This record gives sequence, structure tokens and C-alpha cells, in this order.
Amino acid sequence: MAVSLTEAQVRDRSKTVTRRMGWRNLSAGERLTLCRKVMGRRRADGRVEPLVRIVDVEVLAVQRERLDAITPDEVVAEGFPEMTPEQFVDFFCGSHRGCTPDSTVTRIQWRYLPPAQEGLF
Repeated sequence: MAVSLTEAQVRDRSKTVTRRMGWRNLSAGERLTLCRKVMGRRRADGRVEPLVRIVDVEVLAVQRERLDAITPDEVVAEGFPEMTPEQFVDFFCGSHRGCTPDSTVTRIQWRYLPPAQEGLF
């Protein structure tokens, strides 16, 4: 899963929740590798950029909800303690084409795996 917009929050482990426009088939218990960028990794010379893996996580919960239902605590869990829910919704909609405040998104909660468990999926 790409986390290019929140790489710093993933690296410092302040992000434990993400919202996505897709990911409807994800289930609790699945493991994911969070990466800097997954799609569109090309250089000017035509070679593919390397995949930068950051950390492995285990999905704890997956649910569908309206984007504008986000609470202040959830904005913090997204890694943005300085934002209000309204600011987060504006940020999210500005970075996801076709998204509006009343769009239904997938809320994904995870836990970071200890280094000994990373890559064991």
C-alpha cells in the first residue's frame, strides 16, 4: 500500500488509520507492506524506480463510512494532529480525484508489526 502523502507519519508510527477510496475487499487479519510509492515508479531513462518498503502492518479493522464523518480523534490517528476534521476532509478530497466530503471511503486500522514479524506473510 502506498503511503507517499503520509510517509513521515508512518515512519514515526503516529499513523494507525488510513482512509482509501477503494480497498473494499480488505479484511482484518491481513498483512500489508506500506511503501513510499507503488504505482508510477518510472525514471526519465525509462527504468523502473525501486520499490521502497517502509514497514509491514497487520490490518485490525476495515469499515466503509462517509469521509465527512471523521472525528478529531480519527484525524490524529491519520497522523494529522494539527488538522481539524474539516481541514482533513479538504486535504483528502484535494488529493483524491472525484472525492467529495460525502463520499463513502474505506477506513483501515492497523498495527505495526515488530521487526521479527515483518515479511512473514
